[in-house]
Amino acid sequence: MLATIKKHSDCHVVTYKRPLPHSIDTVWKAITTNENLQKWMSNLEIIELRQHGKIHFNMNDGTDTYEEIAITDYAEKQVLEFEWGQDRVRFELSPTDNGSLLRLIETLQELTDHTPKDLAGWHICLDLLSDLLNGVEHQSFPMENWQQRFNEYKKLIDDVRS
Repeated sequence: MLATIKKHSDCHVVTYKRPLPHSIDTVWKAITTNENLQKWMSNLEIIELRQHGKIHFNMNDGTDTYEEIAITDYAEKQVLEFEWGQDRVRFELSPTDNGSLLRLIETLQELTDHTPKDLAGWHICLDLLSDLLNGVEHQSFPMENWQQRFNEYKKLIDDVRS
């Protein structure tokens, strides 16, 4: 299921919803421990997991170069929010009868030509996370799936702009 995009007066809010048949503890561990995190979003590395903590966005190009990202909101097993350039990415977890609901909410200051690439990337990362939670690990990023999602998000962004 594609994310939804809602226009607000000063930004756009993109929301991905993933119902997961796993406990909040299990999902939280998958999104906040580097051993698991790097299996579905290999660029991210948690440095200090706390309010006002930090994350590294590793370039993974052999140079050990990274960008430091500030954690802007944090509540154990509920919320992890961090800077994403000029934007924000927020993970929210809530319990359901069948496990948990994961929401990834990206607040975008502006829509750019890069936006559908980013949205397709998050979509695929959430697919990889879901697979990881179900016991399936991928050895590489599925570019063909990303390309399909990119095309879908490009159309969605075009629809939002018109």
